[in-house]
Amino acid sequence: MTSYTDKGPKPQFGKFLSFDHLTFYVGNAKQAASYYTTHFGFTHVGYRGLETGHRRFAKHAVKQNKIVFVFVSAYNPNDVEHGEHLVKHGDGVKDVAFEVEDLDAIFKYARERGAEVVKDIWEEKDKYGSVRFSTIKTYGDITHTFVDRTKYNGKFLPGFITPTNKSLLQDLPPTKLDFIDHVVGNQPDLQMERVAAWYERILQFHRFWSVDDSQIHTDYSALRSIVMANYEENVKMPINEPANGKKKSQIQEYVEYYGGAGVQHIALNTSDIITAVRNLRARGLEFLTIPSSYYDILEENLKSSRTKIKEDMKLLKELNILIDYDENGYLLQIFTKNMQDRPTLFIEVIQRHNHNVLERVIYEDGPLSDIGSVHSGNKHR
Repeated sequence: MTSYTDKGPKPQFGKFLSFDHLTFYVGNAKQAASYYTTHFGFTHVGYRGLETGHRRFAKHAVKQNKIVFVFVSAYNPNDVEHGEHLVKHGDGVKDVAFEVEDLDAIFKYARERGAEVVKDIWEEKDKYGSVRFSTIKTYGDITHTFVDRTKYNGKFLPGFITPTNKSLLQDLPPTKLDFIDHVVGNQPDLQMERVAAWYERILQFHRFWSVDDSQIHTDYSALRSIVMANYEENVKMPINEPANGKKKSQIQEYVEYYGGAGVQHIALNTSDIITAVRNLRARGLEFLTIPSSYYDILEENLKSSRTKIKEDMKLLKELNILIDYDENGYLLQIFTKNMQDRPTLFIEVIQRHNHNVLERVIYEDGPLSDIGSVHSGNKHR
């Protein structure tokens, strides 16, 4: 694994503050929102559609702490953009929006360096203030929207009304998910470098760390990945591509089922992964299972490491939570099963203890017993 210390020059103008929200194109926005409120513990914070005078799309926004997902469905059966996207890709992420400082400078810089503009700067208003936006195209059919909400005091965005119905889920346990940690984009073979260079050229992101198939592999599969980050390194966009193994790469499988490049998974950060996973399971969410041999090997390896895991290893094993570590710290993570029938989008829950590496490996395509023998190389600077 290779970490990079050179972030390049600090941008003179413009700043990426955080992930603002993720927009999903789905077949039924109302039902998708219900799924995430039921199983993930989100709150339905906004609706925009026929009742609010918006006749093209129904939009349902759900929120948990700093995480906001927006589910979008078209009313018109002849809506080409939405319909073609669903037929090709199925339900999934369409737009990754960033809250920014100095939207004009960021958008001007991107356009001057060749960004494909989807929508020029526009403004939306309601009684709570105004929000400014602009949208550009990134890999595949995914877009990025820049959001300036400095003059807005509403719960989400202009035009969204807050549902008034009392939630039937208020007695279910809270899931303690705090913010979007990273958003992973899978690419067809040999497209990773081109996309990484796009983030460098257009958004002034830099390479945070990278791995290739000589550093992360099992006997069955391998991974190549470059993590792109903003200057402050609080917005991370990993870019993956397939590598050869005895079986078809999980990333290649994604590309084939999704129909090209797209968002493969979303990592949600928590400060208490044990409680989060317990309560997510209590809400009916399904996670990947891990063989007990993984924990036997892990405990043996940890004996020779100065890193000490604070959490009860028996609980981590019981909940199937994975551990990644180096000599500076560790992270805990777990992956859900797919969010839809196509084996494309899934969710990661992650907790960090002074460990900023992202997931080294996800082996849904190889035998899970192979997780215990992953060779991940050494992190170095």
